[in-house]
Amino acid sequence: MTTQSERMLLFIGSYAEASDPGVYVYSFDETTGELTRLHQVSGIKNPTFLNLDAQHKKLYSIGETVSNDGKKVGEVISFAVDTGKGTLTELNRVQSTDATTCHIQRDAEDRYLIVASYHGGKIGLLSLEENGMVGKLLDMKQHEGKGAHPERQSQPHPHSAFFSPDGRFIFVPDLGIDRIRAYTINHDSKKLEFHGETATHPGAGPRHLAFHPNGNLAFVINEVDSSITSFRYDAEAGQLHTIETVSTLPAEFQGENTTAEIRVSNDGKYLYGSNRGHDSIVVYAIDAQSGKLTYVEHVPTEGGHPRHFTLTPNGNYLISANRDSNNLTVFRVNQQTGKLEYTGRSAEVSKPVCVIPAYL
Repeated sequence: MTTQSERMLLFIGSYAEASDPGVYVYSFDETTGELTRLHQVSGIKNPTFLNLDAQHKKLYSIGETVSNDGKKVGEVISFAVDTGKGTLTELNRVQSTDATTCHIQRDAEDRYLIVASYHGGKIGLLSLEENGMVGKLLDMKQHEGKGAHPERQSQPHPHSAFFSPDGRFIFVPDLGIDRIRAYTINHDSKKLEFHGETATHPGAGPRHLAFHPNGNLAFVINEVDSSITSFRYDAEAGQLHTIETVSTLPAEFQGENTTAEIRVSNDGKYLYGSNRGHDSIVVYAIDAQSGKLTYVEHVPTEGGHPRHFTLTPNGNYLISANRDSNNLTVFRVNQQTGKLEYTGRSAEVSKPVCVIPAYL
């Protein structure tokens, strides 16, 4: 529930050199669809992915730094959010994995952060302090193996990590080995423990995951072959069971394409996925009982390479982060049909990779 004093803010992560702005804060006017830049932060190399703790007004960003021996490694930066001004103040930064990272996630109880290292083939577990600052690296798990695609899947590539709805399990889509690996956190030892894994079809390249609000379904977007796989989720066992796979592309499309982000609407009726190459959002209707998907439409993103997108908290808008055209584009969502309509509103942002909305 929002109050008169709350407004919608957008937090943007991007590809950037440390000398340039990389993290941005925008306000979003839901009446007009207008985006207004409030703040930008420099000093971080490639702060591509973000995580927002709206309750405690903290923002977490990954970054890229160099270790003492000159190796590229990951770091995590914490910020305090001034909701009145829409500004960020850095609190601290901590080196994370011994390879650069591409994704960050936080548990619901604000005890841990999980980072995924695409190039390093591993995930890392970090502590969160009570004051919201980033603690220390607690554990790392290295993935092994390869997939069917000779170039894209020659080694492990964990691309993201997502907590199950009840927080008991962490699911890690690994693009390089065609597996979704599941972990639990041992709270006594502060270590990650392997729980099991689900195989996708060969050459899929699982990237990001979204749970259905009913808690019984999950959907994974596959980057390498431009598809979406539906799963039945057994919450008690922490296991995914494959239902079906559909394409994210029109049958007639012949060009190069990879996928990126996937989202399920708050009411669980529709699923959205982004295509990079076709430069579109694909929309599917979800049968909440069977988990099967019915095609609705493709909508151009009005920009190149939609690396990420988000649905606003009330579901009225979809905002696409188009990396190669350096812009955010705003679409109105028809919640009855799931269809999207471009509002004509956009904002220029250099190489956006992640966009997070919240009422603050």
